[in-house]
Amino acid sequence: MPADTAHGNPPIWLPDDAEARSSQLGKFCEFIAKKHRAPISSYAELQQWSVDSRDEFWQSIWDFFDIAADGERQPVLSGSTMPGIHWFPNAYLNYAEHALRHGADDAVAMIGVVEPGTSVTYTWGQLRAQVASLASWLRRRGVINGDRVVGYLPNGPHAVIGLLAAASIGAVWSVCGQDYSPAAAAARLGQLEPTVLIAADGYHWNGTTRDRRDAAEELRRSLPTLRECVHVPHLGLAIRDDELWTPWQDTIADPAPLQFDRVAFDTPLWVLFSSGTTGQPKGIVHGHGGVVLEHCKLLGLHFGLSGGDRFTWYTTTNWMMWNLVVSGLLTGATIVVYDGSPVHPTPRRMFELAAETRARMLGVSPGYLLAAEKAGVEVGDLDLGALTTLGSTGSPLPPQSYFWVRDHLGPRVQLASGTGGTDVVSGFAGSTPNTPVWPGEISAVNLGVALESWDDDGHPQVGEVGELVVTRPMPSMPVAFWNDPDGRKYREAYFSRYPGVWRHGDWVTVTPRGSVIVTGRSDSTLNRHGVRLGSAEIYQVVEAFPEIAEALVIGAELDGGRYWLALFVVLAPGVVLDTELDARLRSAIASQASPRHVPDDIIALTSLPHTRTGKKLEIPVKRIIQGVPPAVAASRDAVDDPAALTQFERYAGGVRQGPSDRDLRRDQP
Repeated sequence: MPADTAHGNPPIWLPDDAEARSSQLGKFCEFIAKKHRAPISSYAELQQWSVDSRDEFWQSIWDFFDIAADGERQPVLSGSTMPGIHWFPNAYLNYAEHALRHGADDAVAMIGVVEPGTSVTYTWGQLRAQVASLASWLRRRGVINGDRVVGYLPNGPHAVIGLLAAASIGAVWSVCGQDYSPAAAAARLGQLEPTVLIAADGYHWNGTTRDRRDAAEELRRSLPTLRECVHVPHLGLAIRDDELWTPWQDTIADPAPLQFDRVAFDTPLWVLFSSGTTGQPKGIVHGHGGVVLEHCKLLGLHFGLSGGDRFTWYTTTNWMMWNLVVSGLLTGATIVVYDGSPVHPTPRRMFELAAETRARMLGVSPGYLLAAEKAGVEVGDLDLGALTTLGSTGSPLPPQSYFWVRDHLGPRVQLASGTGGTDVVSGFAGSTPNTPVWPGEISAVNLGVALESWDDDGHPQVGEVGELVVTRPMPSMPVAFWNDPDGRKYREAYFSRYPGVWRHGDWVTVTPRGSVIVTGRSDSTLNRHGVRLGSAEIYQVVEAFPEIAEALVIGAELDGGRYWLALFVVLAPGVVLDTELDARLRSAIASQASPRHVPDDIIALTSLPHTRTGKKLEIPVKRIIQGVPPAVAASRDAVDDPAALTQFERYAGGVRQGPSDRDLRRDQP
């Protein structure tokens, strides 16, 4: 399929035609042409067919990836209007079966790496054996289909084995990273009334080890429904009470046959939790079948993974990207799980990890790439010959990062920026082996996704910023929210504004060539004098300054009809926000983003607040500025640095003195 270069600026990366034809996506196109007599000449044509011929497309995904199931594949879905849709209602399958069916017993399935640099390798045979033993132990303890097995675990092999063992018997899995306090973990896992807790003794971070045995015990006491607790010696620390905790080694000591209970397509597989910044975290339930289909499509066709490839993404167990990394097993790829800081001992640590493990695909966040650029990271001495794709997601990726990746990793490494969400545990838009890459843009809408940008009246538009909506169902949309028996919370979250249409809450532009530009959350859009601008467009300008470590821009409607547009910045070490830097920031915003959105005030702070997965807390900060108490605006347990959030109380009502008040614009110690 030829690349699209007809619109706008030239791409920074173009696919190689021979590589594209030999990729999994190229093979899928040949498969489609033979099966449906529908020759595909471009990715845009394939994407449109995947939406218009929904049933044929998803049945083709089923066949191409050889999905193993009992029952019937008809109908593909029942129901007529979202969210009342059920996919493959007569089919029965199991996620763990598909994750563990690849690879010879002596081939490498998983590599666990910790921050100090030590690693452990699991062959497919070892992984299957440990999953079978743990599943047998769970069964002997009375765990059955529908029971909940939860983890308080870092990103390591034990979490992967726990998920697969629980899934193999139809139990529901959920996990929290150990950076969460016991109370924060209990606020999430306690909703599930779990039967079994698997908890580690601690984790690695920034050159230290964090002993979490006391935290695990406190969490155990907070979960009254537990029947069993398992101690994982991730750091090699001893069990404090062996009458209450079973050693991990005991749970995998007895060999057992590998068995899979095939369950209904929509049977809950895992529960992921929203950030919980504005109330009790929402438990988002995904089903076995939807995850299998969606992740085979995303990882196999978009990422191009197959047997023998090595795949890693920097994540913690709190973020949906951990689930996606585990799903790399669905394609037969070897997954690499990493416990530690991505920037210790230096900001090039993730590139070192990719070199050490011979990763074909490495995934990071936009923040990591920006930090690497500002730190002057060089990777020319690393053997990155296996690396073909660098993934990026979590927030919009600024154009300069595209050039940095090209200049430092070489012209043949594809930068695959994507957008999606925990809500669908997948992507809405991203890249494929045959889509070009344009700086500042996500290459294309993903297969099977009916994504559009809608204006205020609910009309689709091209080339204009609007609400990201999905007009037709995706298999991995939530089965339900936990403890939402009538579905009210689920409908309010996604379908209240446009009945029957998924509104995601992102502010996007679909370009004439079909690429996608994300400019921030639609509920934090900067709307001054009726002219709207996404916060990402400000960050792209401001965070390109070497003097700025990070920025947060807030547009708040205040009393008396006032609108306060404030830019909060964390400065690089040794930098002072003086008149000259202030003026340069304002000039850059006016010329590169919008003259209507030059801030009223630029204020230097020592830190900014984020969710536990690293996302900026724009909405809670805006609410605090509008007078909402911090404890109401965001849950303390959901914030990485609560003090960084409460500091915004001093700006409630805005800076009334205006932009000439220099003292209020510098809040440096």
